[in-house]
Amino acid sequence: MTGTLADLFSQHLPVLPVLLPSITAVALLLMGDHGGDAGTDDGRRRLAWARRLSLGSAALFLVLAVALVQRAAGGDLAVYRVGDWPAPYGIVLVVDRLGALMLLLTAVVALPVLGYACGGWDAHGRHFHALFQFQLMGLAGAFVTGDLFNLFVFFEVLLIASYALMLHGQGRERFRMGVHYVVLNLIASALFLIGVSLLYAKTGTLNLADLAMRVPKVTAPESAIVQGAGMVLLVVFGFKAAIVPLAMWLPGTYAAASAPVAALFAIMTKVGVYSILRVHGVIFGEGAGDSAFSAEPWILPLALATCLLGVLGALAAHTLPRLVAWLTVASVGTVLAGIGLYSPAAWGAALYYMANSTLVVAGLFLLAELVAAQRGDAEGRLEPASPVAQPALLGLMMLLAAASAAGLPPMPGFIGKLMMLEAAARHDWHVVVWTVILGVALLTLIGLARAGSILFWHVRDDLPAGGRSGASPRLIGATLALLAATVAMSVWAAPIQRYTEAAARQLVDRQAYARAVIGDTRDTTRPYPAVSPPMSPAVSPAVSPAEAPARPATPDGSGGAR
Repeated sequence: MTGTLADLFSQHLPVLPVLLPSITAVALLLMGDHGGDAGTDDGRRRLAWARRLSLGSAALFLVLAVALVQRAAGGDLAVYRVGDWPAPYGIVLVVDRLGALMLLLTAVVALPVLGYACGGWDAHGRHFHALFQFQLMGLAGAFVTGDLFNLFVFFEVLLIASYALMLHGQGRERFRMGVHYVVLNLIASALFLIGVSLLYAKTGTLNLADLAMRVPKVTAPESAIVQGAGMVLLVVFGFKAAIVPLAMWLPGTYAAASAPVAALFAIMTKVGVYSILRVHGVIFGEGAGDSAFSAEPWILPLALATCLLGVLGALAAHTLPRLVAWLTVASVGTVLAGIGLYSPAAWGAALYYMANSTLVVAGLFLLAELVAAQRGDAEGRLEPASPVAQPALLGLMMLLAAASAAGLPPMPGFIGKLMMLEAAARHDWHVVVWTVILGVALLTLIGLARAGSILFWHVRDDLPAGGRSGASPRLIGATLALLAATVAMSVWAAPIQRYTEAAARQLVDRQAYARAVIGDTRDTTRPYPAVSPPMSPAVSPAVSPAEAPARPATPDGSGGAR
């Protein structure tokens, strides 16, 4: 009996990260309103139970993510066919090294952030915990879906939840920025459907594995439409990731959101980055025929421009939350610069750096509110004010976060940027890449040092010490957990680096991915039957992709750098 349950758990493990938060969210909604009526005894009791259920679900989500990473670490692709229908005709979920890594990163961010929100933010409005779980459902679905249309569906799930979370706690500025956020995302969603429709019109499929096999078969002049669809999707994903010139919405939106919501949103930009890597790095990457590398001339220049805009915005910021929001933009640019180099080494470095930057940014958003809560009327404004009640503790936390964000050794930010610089050494743009990445690191350090000196050194002695509303052990502990995770990335840098590099090599083996998902990769022109027979098992056998370079080496040995 135990063996049967273990086999059943293993068989359905890929779908559990999507089902768990969705079931939890429904259960929370059935419990009734909790948060807005927390002033009554009944409301406080329901809120307490909602916290227990939500935290328990988030902890279990972390356990599932760890289990999937352990399964994926050996190179196995777990393919789950919903309804037992064969791909590409049915809905399919695929967990490879990259998908498992993104699930784990989501879980590691979500659990401390949720613990922080349980310190009081969840009582500022209705249904916070249900919305939080729906957000997790959308994030998990986006990272494991094997279908481009379902990627759109999960995008909408997480966006709808984020609309309500953005406005949670109300406030005029939050509502103003929320309107902009909703309108711009609705436009991006419409473009997403246009891009998906164009791809389907010319390939007859939206399954990611099937697309990787069919796109190379589309030749001129039809390939121009496929490339156009790819560029439309690049605009959509670039907006989600906040790439120049589509990044201007992010700083105001994230700075206006409540601290736990902004910290959770740190993972949302990575959904856009993930989509660019999955679609433009693989489907439109090496082996895509006439459409190969169609986005390459755009990604690296825009990524470097995003780095510069982000760090300059951070230097000009007048509040700590806005400074952190701009650093989010700069970190996205750095990750995309690695993707734009189009080599397994650079992709591995980008994935390592992305994990670190997400944790640091999430921690900084929480830390920004802790500092603001202890500075009296000045709050998060970068101006001399009352001394904080915990200068040593908060100052050390700020120093730790700044060192990792700027890339000082031995923090993981340094390791990730060093890996990226090594990967860029033979690229035609290596001088520009080195200059921008090192320059951005220096300016990031200057910006955070300036903010730290104002917050902790340039204080007004004529004013009393700030309050201790941000000194709760729950709030401090949640923030420390995120910063401690960055330290752990330094301690276990070698195995994490090996994992991210293996994930990058696995990504470009489109043949192995297609074999795991659709079986025979030779037939890429098959018509879609009206009815397809079911196929079993629900989860495919383990498939270990061969290690392959992202693109063929050039005569100069540059590994395909242009």
